[in-house]
Amino acid sequence: MSSTRIYLNPNCTKCRLSMQLLDDKGINPDISEYLNEPPSVDELREILDLLSMEPRELMRQHEAPYKELNLADESLSRDALIQAMVDNPILIERPIIIHNGKATIGRPPEKILDIL
Repeated sequence: MSSTRIYLNPNCTKCRLSMQLLDDKGINPDISEYLNEPPSVDELREILDLLSMEPRELMRQHEAPYKELNLADESLSRDALIQAMVDNPILIERPIIIHNGKATIGRPPEKILDIL
């Protein structure tokens, strides 16, 4: 198993650029197309911990489900926000790269270099 994983949407330019950067470094990551196979609640908790982020920081707040589900509501618990991302993976910011116990979001893709 690779020590590198990337959560991506293959239709996303930033994801493709991130994959190219990894390829240029000779890194062949495990690929998770998170829209088809969303991370579990436990995986998301681990990702958030590695990123030192709270759920809303990892959410694409301009996506329709964010507004439709009223996820800006400050009374929502961390667990409720994580579950919303599992149920609506379009909300998860991308790409997420995990390499040797460190994680980053590839926006811009060059941020990946910080953890390699």
